[in-house]
Amino acid sequence: MSFLSATLSRVKPSPTIAMTAKAQEMKAAGRNVIGLSAGEPDFDTPENIRDAAKAAIDAGKTRYTAPDGIIELKQAICDKFKRENDLTYTPAQISVGTGGKQTLYNAFMATLNPGDEVLIPAPYWVSYPDMVKLAGGEPVIVETSLESNFKLTPEALDAAITPNTKWFIFNSPSNPSGAGYSWDELKALTDVLLRHPHVWVMTDDMYEHLAYGDFTFCTPAQVEPQLYDRTLTCNGVSKAYAMTGWRIGYAAGPENVIAAMRKIQSQSTSNPCTVSQWAAVEALNGTQDFLPANNEVFVRRRDMVVEMLNAANGITCPTPEGAFYVYPSIADLIGKTTPAGTRIENDEAFATALLQEAEVAVVFGAAFGLSPNFRVSYATSDEALKEACTRIQTFCAALT
Repeated sequence: MSFLSATLSRVKPSPTIAMTAKAQEMKAAGRNVIGLSAGEPDFDTPENIRDAAKAAIDAGKTRYTAPDGIIELKQAICDKFKRENDLTYTPAQISVGTGGKQTLYNAFMATLNPGDEVLIPAPYWVSYPDMVKLAGGEPVIVETSLESNFKLTPEALDAAITPNTKWFIFNSPSNPSGAGYSWDELKALTDVLLRHPHVWVMTDDMYEHLAYGDFTFCTPAQVEPQLYDRTLTCNGVSKAYAMTGWRIGYAAGPENVIAAMRKIQSQSTSNPCTVSQWAAVEALNGTQDFLPANNEVFVRRRDMVVEMLNAANGITCPTPEGAFYVYPSIADLIGKTTPAGTRIENDEAFATALLQEAEVAVVFGAAFGLSPNFRVSYATSDEALKEACTRIQTFCAALT
């Protein structure tokens, strides 16, 4: 009998973290690796937020708080939802967790029973299926396509729903594709959900403020108010506010679900870092002036990466609406061979060979449930991106 839990056999380690660790290991060994696998901005946390954290420390705000957050942060979250999304919540409807991942995990743990299905459009953030499995549920993957710009169609959503469907996960702009759903595109999905009142909606709006060009962010309960009572709207400060390491995420929804999530959190981690909570209050209540400037940088990087990847032999790269990722297809490279003799059997083989032979770290598409593709994070310097894309072009040109 194994000493380890049988539950572990249902899940796998995060491929994005694994690829980042491998790249760091090669760098430590003296290899000139350019990492495009980590999903975090290269900007520093804004000064006003850092100052708020320092002030909290100096004021002695370093003790335990309520398990799911201080009232000041919950109120700031309520104000944010009203101001930016026209959604009305009370502090009793808010849960604050140690990063966005914990709020999603708590919700699954609090609601899923064996046999419950969770619909997950692919490509998806790598953690969704494994969190569902850990909570005892069954992930149901619904594939999208390059032709639809990796957006789920209402027909595909409707066909995937069964009597066992409990949750539908919705992520826009998307990690890994950067795809963003317009109001009309999202309304077509919410119309389907209205016909299936047993299905709840869990949103992952972490990239809300990273929206470019004519694309305007919207979230399901905003688009269709009739879904308000069965929607858990999840967000956080990690990406837009360059606060990945501060570990603050949050969710808003029906009080009974929030209370159940609080129970889970009270017996696992208890409260998120107190100092980080006070920093998040300032992030939400303070100036937002840096967001447009940061987005200008991301748009410039996105456009350069898309152009350079589309110039590489065998790569097709659509232009995403938001986030800081692109998800190019390598369908035309499958079956080719590298100068070192590696056959590109699939996108994992492509990513592995690219790292070993061209010293560029990306994440293979199978990790996100849709192949043959790979994900590039362009949340790094222009210089590093240009050099990495040049290496990718050279690598692809040498394939035979």
